[in-house]
Amino acid sequence: MLYTGGMVKVKSCRVMERIVKGFANHRRLEILGLLHRRPELSVEEISETLNIGYENASDHIRKLAIAGLVMKRHAGRDVRHKLTPRANHVLTFCKTLE
Repeated sequence: MLYTGGMVKVKSCRVMERIVKGFANHRRLEILGLLHRRPELSVEEISETLNIGYENASDHIRKLAIAGLVMKRHAGRDVRHKLTPRANHVLTFCKTLE
């Protein structure tokens, strides 16, 4: 909860800010949508599917991970990515804005 008795909990607001900044980009929203449809993709698969550069995709995924929206799983030499429960809540929220 962000508000208690008229006072704002600063730590909660900062956590919320990190989450919102994590998905406040059209490419990151595209990545979330893609991983919702096709979990367990590598950076290379994400970059090829969305037709964006590998480094660009990697940077967006890093920011999504920092926000707690994407989980990484090492599979041999590959790193696979999937959504966290928080990301599913974000996608549900975004649908209400359409």
